[in-house]
Amino acid sequence: MEASLYENDFYRWTIEQSKKLRCGNFEGLDLQNLADEIESLGRQEKRELENRLGVLIGHLLKWQYQQEKRTRSWQITINTQRRAINKLLKDNSSLKSYLKMALEEGFVSGLDLVLTETPLKKKELPSLCPYTIEQIFDSSFPVDIETEFE
Repeated sequence: MEASLYENDFYRWTIEQSKKLRCGNFEGLDLQNLADEIESLGRQEKRELENRLGVLIGHLLKWQYQQEKRTRSWQITINTQRRAINKLLKDNSSLKSYLKMALEEGFVSGLDLVLTETPLKKKELPSLCPYTIEQIFDSSFPVDIETEFE
């Protein structure tokens, strides 16, 4: 019955499973689906890191390659993404070991963002992420980011 409830009314399944856990009714738990859902939560955190890095890198690339079109909005997006990534890593410190790979994934997404939102061509952009992890997290990088719209 639990598997069909899982498939047919996920919300109700989550409520029932959490009640059973809190009451210590471990025999009535849908262990396979619980394990799958817990793994899924971890994958969501990784995807969030990749997505936020993609937005950050995309805006850093736009900042670098379209200096004449810079906006305060880009500056705010860069700062917002940095803060959100730092918070995500603070709340999920084991994601730091995934940071290098997430940076690579984020770079691909960042390129897509730039190609979608600007007239730049792929051949005009770097094929590998030009930013180090240190630069990604440095609030004063690029050097003019803090003073551009003062």
